[in-house]
Amino acid sequence: MDYSKMDFKEVLKRINALYNKSKNEGLTEEEKKEQAEIRKYYISVITGNVKGNLNKVEKIDKETNEKKRRIDMKFTGTTYRPPVEGDTVLLQVTEGCAHNKCTFCTMYKDTKFSIEQLSQIEKDILQIKEHFGNINRIFLVNGDAFVLSARRLKEISDLLIKHIPSIETISMYASVSNIKGKSDSELVMLKEARINDLYIGLETGHEATIDRINKGHTLEDAYTQLERLNKTGIVHHTGLMLGVAGKGLGIENAKATAKLLNTVKPGLIWAGTLGIFEGSELSAQVEKGEFTPASELEIIEEEIELLNSLELKNIKFYGVHPTNTASIYGVLPNNKEELIQKLQNTIEKLDNEVLNSSVKRHSL
Repeated sequence: MDYSKMDFKEVLKRINALYNKSKNEGLTEEEKKEQAEIRKYYISVITGNVKGNLNKVEKIDKETNEKKRRIDMKFTGTTYRPPVEGDTVLLQVTEGCAHNKCTFCTMYKDTKFSIEQLSQIEKDILQIKEHFGNINRIFLVNGDAFVLSARRLKEISDLLIKHIPSIETISMYASVSNIKGKSDSELVMLKEARINDLYIGLETGHEATIDRINKGHTLEDAYTQLERLNKTGIVHHTGLMLGVAGKGLGIENAKATAKLLNTVKPGLIWAGTLGIFEGSELSAQVEKGEFTPASELEIIEEEIELLNSLELKNIKFYGVHPTNTASIYGVLPNNKEELIQKLQNTIEKLDNEVLNSSVKRHSL
């Protein structure tokens, strides 16, 4: 189908319809193909690339199908969002990452953290209203937008609801320390303000590794703060990093991480694999011999142990990421054995040289 000939609002409606059906009842093979095609078109129009480097973009005017006008929204540098939010409209509320000290990360290395002006945010919201219509979901960027004060987040929510009353969910990245900085009453207020689905890059539940990679929180913090979210009804999703504990610690890391997740019960889990990115503190540690990456075999066995140790019910597991050797996706516990078998098949297919080596992952 040539989506460029469709009104863009109709494209958004179809994306939302497919997304909702995939969550509730699943898609047919034809619908899966359609979803892949329409996502590709959406990304090409709105971002220009998969990471979401947003600038001025064009769409076909619904009245003439020829006259073009520009969506003039502010986005600074490269914009990242969770893969599962690939169809969600983005709104910049901060620049960079407030923490920006994780040893493995270079995503915001050259971007100074700052808070966007409310006037600019409202201007962008009006652009969203004009070009996307009555959307029901939005994702706030950048690195850890939940670092904003509860008051500022409420102000942003009020603006969104004022101009786009159909908004049901305001989602964003968050960190454990972001949660710690808010009172129980503030969390309740934010839940009532339609803020939900916080994506938290825990990476690991292994205490020594949390400290080594400088996540900015302790293991005890993770248990405590995520339980606080649970009590307020704010859904949180967990990002994990396979191989982050290093050589010889994969199984131990998987068990500790599963123990944490079994307790705090995230809404979904997505897992990538540790990359050694040039310019990161971790890269320097590898060069100095202070950190030894895990082998491919260790990483796959770690993911198998993680799946075996998870005791969650009706949880989506996304082991899909450019850094992963094997891509797996399913709902736990229903698809657990199927996912484990796929990982075991991957081990059997790879030769020993690859399995016993550390594959270099230098970029996303």
